[in-house]
Amino acid sequence: MNKNNSQEPNKDQIPDEIPSSEKKGNPIVLFTRITLIIAILFFIWYVLSDRKTPYTQQAYITELIIPITPRVTGYVTEVNVQLNSSVKTGDKLFEIDKQPFDLALKKAEANLDNASQQIGAQGATVKAAASSVGVAKAQLDRAQRNYDRTQRLIQKNPGAVSQADIDRVETSLSQSVEKLANAEANLTKAKEQLGAEGNNNAQLRLAIAEVEKAELDLSFTNIFASNDGFIESFNIDIGYYAQAGQAMTTLVSKQDVWIQADFTENNISLMKIGDPVSFALDVAPGRRFKGKVRGIGNGVDTGNSVNRGGLPTISSSSSWLRDPQRFPVTISFTDEEAALICRSGGQADVVVFTSDSGFFNTLAKFRLWINSWLSYVR
Repeated sequence: MNKNNSQEPNKDQIPDEIPSSEKKGNPIVLFTRITLIIAILFFIWYVLSDRKTPYTQQAYITELIIPITPRVTGYVTEVNVQLNSSVKTGDKLFEIDKQPFDLALKKAEANLDNASQQIGAQGATVKAAASSVGVAKAQLDRAQRNYDRTQRLIQKNPGAVSQADIDRVETSLSQSVEKLANAEANLTKAKEQLGAEGNNNAQLRLAIAEVEKAELDLSFTNIFASNDGFIESFNIDIGYYAQAGQAMTTLVSKQDVWIQADFTENNISLMKIGDPVSFALDVAPGRRFKGKVRGIGNGVDTGNSVNRGGLPTISSSSSWLRDPQRFPVTISFTDEEAALICRSGGQADVVVFTSDSGFFNTLAKFRLWINSWLSYVR
C-alpha cells in the first residue's frame, strides 16, 4: 500500500458548507448583546429622567386639621353633627349650657348700673366739696378784712381796741385759713374718688369691660365650624362636660388641600417652584390630574440632637450604598375635582416636569398612566 495515499484526507469527511447557525451567530450571544444594550439605555433614561422628570410614589394627600376646642367650660346641651358629617363655614356644631353665662351677664350689667350710680353720687360729693371751698373762701375774706380793719385802728389809736377783740380777730382769721385748706383737701379727695369724667372714668370702664366679657363668654357657648370640611374623631353627646382649651372633635378642612411628595436630593436638583405636575390618586384609578410645585423643603430632621455647648453627633452608614435623603415638595392642585374626591392621608403617584423635553415627558406620562391603572390591584 502506498504510504502517501494513506495520509491523504478523506474527502467524504470534509463538510460541504458551514452550518447556518454559525453563519448567523450564536443566539445566546445575540440575546446577551440585546439585553446589555437595553440595560444601558434603561440606565441612561433612569439617570436623566430622575432630574428631568422626577417621579415618586412616596406622596400623601395633606389637609388642614383643625381641633374644635371650646373657649368656655360647661355641659353640652346641643349636638348638631355626627362622625364624618360634612359641614360648611359658620355651621353651628355644639352648644354649651347658657344659663351660667346668662347669670354672669346679668350680674355684670347690674354692676354697671351700680357703678353709674356711684359715679353720680361721687359727682355730687365733688360739687358739695367745691361749694364748701367757696364758703370757706368767703369766710376767709371776711376774716381777713376784719383783721385788716383792726390793724388800722390799732395803728391810729392803740387803745381803741381791747386785747380780747384783737385775739378774737386773729383767731377768726386763723380758723378761716384752716377751714379753706380743709375744704380744698376734701375737694381733691372727692375728685380722686370720682376719677376721670365721662367714658374715661376707671370705674365705668371696668364695669363696661365686665359686661363685654360676659357677653363674649355667652357667645362662646355656641361653637361654629371655622371652615368647610368633615368631622372626624367624634365621640361626644349631650351631657358631655366640655372644658375650655380641650378639643371636642376634629375638623378636616377642605379650605386648602395639597400633596406632600417626598423626593430625593437628586430629584430636586432641577426642580423649581411653579413647575407643572401630573399625579394619580389611588382613590381614582386610571385617572391623572394636574398640579404645580408650590414649595420645596429646605431641610429635614436627621434625628441628631445638638445640645448647646456640645458637639454635634454624626451618624455614619456602614453599608456600601447609603439611602438617599428625601425632602418634602408641596404640590398644589390645579384640577378642582381632584381636591374634592381626595381624602387626607391618601396616597398618590407624582411626576414633575422640570423641562420641555418631549421625549422624557412622554415616557413619564406613560409611566404614570400605567401606575394609575395599577391602583386597581394594589
